[in-house]
Amino acid sequence: MAHLQGLVIAAHGRHYLIQAELDGEQHKLHCVTRGKKSDVSVGDVVEFALTSKNQGVIEAITTRKTLLYRSDQYKSKMLAANLTQLLIVIATEPSFSDDLVSRALVAAESAGIQPVLILNKTDVTASLDKARERAGLYSRLGYPVHEVSAKEQPEATRVLLETLTRGQSTILIGQSGMGKSSLINLLIPDADIATREISAALDTGKHTTTFTRLYQLDAQSYVIDSPGFQEFGLHHLSEGMLERAFPEFVPHLGKCRFYNCHHHTEPGCAILAAISNGEISSMRHELFEQLVHESKQTVGY
Repeated sequence: MAHLQGLVIAAHGRHYLIQAELDGEQHKLHCVTRGKKSDVSVGDVVEFALTSKNQGVIEAITTRKTLLYRSDQYKSKMLAANLTQLLIVIATEPSFSDDLVSRALVAAESAGIQPVLILNKTDVTASLDKARERAGLYSRLGYPVHEVSAKEQPEATRVLLETLTRGQSTILIGQSGMGKSSLINLLIPDADIATREISAALDTGKHTTTFTRLYQLDAQSYVIDSPGFQEFGLHHLSEGMLERAFPEFVPHLGKCRFYNCHHHTEPGCAILAAISNGEISSMRHELFEQLVHESKQTVGY
């Protein structure tokens, strides 16, 4: 029997909702994986076989262009596949976590995904200067930072989001309280209805929003909304992958006195020299050291 292809638009446990064209029409199908395997991600294009009119079994995942995931020493969690862009939502208040933003940037760099920062709630003027100053660290590294106010300037915000997401497969991430869902609702006015439909189709209970879901904007563009999270482990990245995921390190790599330099306390280290002359911020170097430390942690039995 010929396998059909579809796009995974939501995932909950080992249950997936797949959008596929059948007989010239778009259908949403509830699919499961064979056995215990659940390495399918939202954004994956999968091959599946129908088991009934609107149910199927996933047989294979087609080759991924990119995969974004976070991990600690115990497990890894896929966020989405085949992304081209990561929108990191930060806000004037509550205060955003530099650690989380920096980790998301490193994850995007190492996966070959373009990161963009959205500074929301610019209407909270009391906290704006401080937030701008903190976001300035990332714009100086070459990351685009766009300022919006979903509350005061919804139309301008919507136009910016439409421009940024056109022709892209985008995921939005942000801590809770940053206004990410307000941005999703501006871009996709019926997002709440779609979420309820997905929840019903996957039978996840009436009020859950703890699953990642994909909204198709047009034939070439979609946006993925992920649940808010406070941790972003990068245990799966080796030291070599990490040093290349800091764009400001790259011009200095290969210029250390020792070819196997860890950029920690070694003499003649080009990275440490760049920190002392202000080319690399010490906060970013501390994050690098922390990530290398985490990547070396193994599970103790």
